[in-house]
Amino acid sequence: MKLKNVLIVVEDMERSIAFYKELFGLNVILDNDGNVIMTEGLVLQDKAIWEKFLQRGIVPQNNASELYFEEPNIEAFVEKLENYQEPICYVNRLMEHSWGQKVVRFYDPDGNLIEVGTPMGFADI
Repeated sequence: MKLKNVLIVVEDMERSIAFYKELFGLNVILDNDGNVIMTEGLVLQDKAIWEKFLQRGIVPQNNASELYFEEPNIEAFVEKLENYQEPICYVNRLMEHSWGQKVVRFYDPDGNLIEVGTPMGFADI
């Protein structure tokens, strides 16, 4: 078995596509009317469709999961965050862990938690 995608729920599809494209360089692979597959295996699902399917509400900023990205030039990435067209809601601004990894944690426009850190030196798994 192989994990193929990670799905997150978004309220404004166009805003979310722009967010992930502008900040992370992800591109749309397939737009299936409320279900958008982007590069790197990220899937954006329209909130209304998801709530109808699950018959439950969505809880933004639930802190139960996070998307993790690595970026060697994290200072330049943080500058992109600071200059982004919409305000970024930070969990923690750029910091350095005791083991030397620099990280920043924040929410996307729909309350999905994201961490961006410097590579840890492990080979890609």
